[in-house]
Amino acid sequence: MTTIRTRSQLISGSARDTPADKMTLRVWLRLLTSAQLIERHIRSLLRREFDTTLPRFDVLAQLDASNGVLSMSELSERLMVTSGNVTGLIDLMEEDGLVERVPHSTDRRSTLIHMRARGETLFSRTVPAHQDWVHEIMADLTGDELRELHRLLGKVKTSALDLRVRQGRGARER
Repeated sequence: MTTIRTRSQLISGSARDTPADKMTLRVWLRLLTSAQLIERHIRSLLRREFDTTLPRFDVLAQLDASNGVLSMSELSERLMVTSGNVTGLIDLMEEDGLVERVPHSTDRRSTLIHMRARGETLFSRTVPAHQDWVHEIMADLTGDELRELHRLLGKVKTSALDLRVRQGRGARER
């Protein structure tokens, strides 16, 4: 008799079909699906309402949280993307007058990204709408449910970061 094994069983080398294992995969899929649906919705609204993109919004949000200035490497780390991705994005944002590159005053190897007035204006216009959209998405959750979801997702994030450290990849994403 031939036993049919799933892809995950082949990868792990063991049969993982306990109820807890199945639930773990179901939660992971629900988390991914939810994140993708929310992101797709926010991307669409940013494009339609403000003619901008989620990556641009994310850059402006990171700059705003840092008093308008970050190095390219800090920005890359905060956005959890490669420096190459940030470079291309900053090129386009600089062309549109949203940000500017400025040489670092004490480190010649580093370039600082400053938010320009046009970037500040765009960000100040998008933030209230973004907050409304997120509140609308989460409207069916009570305050207690939101706090519990936040706590549980924090545990998942910590576990993922700890796993990266244990596997020697560092804790770059905080």
